[in-house]
Amino acid sequence: MMIKVGQILTTYGHKGEVKIFPLTDNPERFKKLKYVFLQLPDGMKKVHIEKVRVHNNLVFIKFTEVPDMTAAEKLRGLYITIEEEQLVDLPEDHYFLFQIIGLDVYENDLYLGKITDVVQTGSNDVYIVKNNQKEILIPALKSIIKVIDLKEKKMSVSLPEGLLE
Repeated sequence: MMIKVGQILTTYGHKGEVKIFPLTDNPERFKKLKYVFLQLPDGMKKVHIEKVRVHNNLVFIKFTEVPDMTAAEKLRGLYITIEEEQLVDLPEDHYFLFQIIGLDVYENDLYLGKITDVVQTGSNDVYIVKNNQKEILIPALKSIIKVIDLKEKKMSVSLPEGLLE
């Protein structure tokens, strides 16, 4: 599985460096990568990272295979992806957003729906759960989220009174 970690916005300078909008909460993680994959219209292309720097939550990368601004210009808009094995280890009970989206949510035996998106509010994430009838917003709090089972693609919750009304 390939995971999107950034999108190339534009070139930077004349030596082939690109400016990237990171799709991660910690752009510094790019500094630990030796290579990434560019998501081209016809498939993936592996490129090696020569240099990385982070400034104002944007990432600037020089790829070995991109010699100049002309070559870098062709990359504008492309997504940067990594293999699942390249992910950093998270502390226990922490998950990547791509692992949460798509989980089926249950309260006891009651199916509430599927997580379709995650809103990052700053204080805590909010899971958007949709079923055929409605949309439920569930705060990602330890007091509410009881079990996350990635193998079963399932989340068990204990909702506060009135949240479903």
